[in-house]
Amino acid sequence: MFKLLMATLMGLGAGVAMAQNDYPSKPIHIVVAWPPASGIDTVMRHIAEALRVELGQPIIVENKAGAAGAVGSVAVANAAPDGYTLLFNSAAMNMLAAMQTRTAYSMPDSFTPVVNVFSAPMVLVATPSLNIQKLPDLVALAKAKNGDLFYATSGHGAPSHFVAELFRARTGIEATAVPMKGSPQAMLEQIAGRVAFHFAVASTALAPAKEGRVAAVAVTSKSRLAVAPNIPTMDEFGLKNFNASYWNGIFGPRGLPPAITERLAQAFNKVMAQPDIQSKLIPTAIEVDSTSTPAQFSKMIKDDYATWAEAVRFANIKAQ
Repeated sequence: MFKLLMATLMGLGAGVAMAQNDYPSKPIHIVVAWPPASGIDTVMRHIAEALRVELGQPIIVENKAGAAGAVGSVAVANAAPDGYTLLFNSAAMNMLAAMQTRTAYSMPDSFTPVVNVFSAPMVLVATPSLNIQKLPDLVALAKAKNGDLFYATSGHGAPSHFVAELFRARTGIEATAVPMKGSPQAMLEQIAGRVAFHFAVASTALAPAKEGRVAAVAVTSKSRLAVAPNIPTMDEFGLKNFNASYWNGIFGPRGLPPAITERLAQAFNKVMAQPDIQSKLIPTAIEVDSTSTPAQFSKMIKDDYATWAEAVRFANIKAQ
């Protein structure tokens, strides 16, 4: 009986190993946790065909939007850890966790981090009439106003809200948040001069900044953007390790085998390094990541969570 049991277990182990060695052998479903035409969805649509070529199997992209990315996250957390159902989601996962939002999954324990695909930096923009040339000018103005300064967010608990509160925590300024119904409205209010400043996704901020309708003060990326090299980083003004660019990465369910995790990471990195992919994505003001590893992505998630937890503690941000 013992010999029969051992033979059965060995056979199962060999079957699992063979399945991993043959991976992938059927179509891969990638769940995008955000709506069609969103930034993260657009990137996946750009790279899906290159992934198909690299992995040798069809890539089926499914949008499962809702609850700030939680709907799609739950779908993948409950999937089999075989590499055929993956999640493409963003730093919103950490923001929900930092606010202690109730979800049907645990971040990051319900997932296997695979690779960071790109980061979306934000730009601190201000009303041109305020004549804010550098970050210290805004800090000085805010301190002089003693709270009587207004900044827009794209909604309570949105990334722009988190970044603004992190900015306040690191600079010690007082200012009053004005939540808007999304990024477009926040930018319209900024252009109209009804708010002093806000943090806008770079892809939204650069066009009005180039036209002079808003003043681009600083970018949250670690280095200056290739498409906007004239905008200084927060780091250049002394805000070290601001860590406020918005990661967007691939996850598998918890328990994804290391061999499959590594195979996927290598495939995504190879695709993201392709010149034709970079030529499509870099002009959209995102930071393409083609060197991420599962270990590096896991550390990025951990460090990122600590950043947003700091903002939550400072501003007492609660889920609504």
